[in-house]
Amino acid sequence: MFKKFAALYALVRQDAHILWNALRHPDRPTWLRPAVALVALYLLSPVDLIPDVLPVIGIVDDLVLIPLLISWMVRCLPEALKRGPARQAHVVPRKG
Repeated sequence: MFKKFAALYALVRQDAHILWNALRHPDRPTWLRPAVALVALYLLSPVDLIPDVLPVIGIVDDLVLIPLLISWMVRCLPEALKRGPARQAHVVPRKG
């Protein structure tokens, strides 16, 4: 069970890192900033689909919904932004 949570955490962390780099990229899609802002607002907002007052279910919806939204936004990004600056192949022009 712990391995599943560790794998999920690693995946969400990687997707969040991709989103962070995409937000700072000049060629980002126009929808990206408002979408990330809405997800952050939902995460910080006291109004949820299922209120956090309920013992377990109130927190579980945030633990499921936020990673799903992050994953969906990463899948909608162009491939160039998914790779990130460190993973992009740099083409060096040949002389001659």
